[in-house]
Amino acid sequence: MRGVDLAIYADVLCAEAATLEACAERARSRLRQVAIEKRARAGLTAIAVERLEAIGLLGAVDEAATRVEPRELEAALDALGELQSFVERELNEE
Repeated sequence: MRGVDLAIYADVLCAEAATLEACAERARSRLRQVAIEKRARAGLTAIAVERLEAIGLLGAVDEAATRVEPRELEAALDALGELQSFVERELNEE
């Protein structure tokens, strides 16, 4: 394999890792938001909760699914890290 091809592929993988990391951070942020909303719901009146839901300020978030997403993204990042290591080894052998 040509070194140039490997270097270009390494750059593509680096960009993909940055994208996945940003997605993982957004997912972790959603988890923090779910926790805040859960506490807020307990302290608000039912009418306030209903109104906030109606205008989209309190969401009906599937907490279980929200917890799975960061784990899946972290697993994808781990796998991508393995691929990046492989490409780096290939580059070093060139």
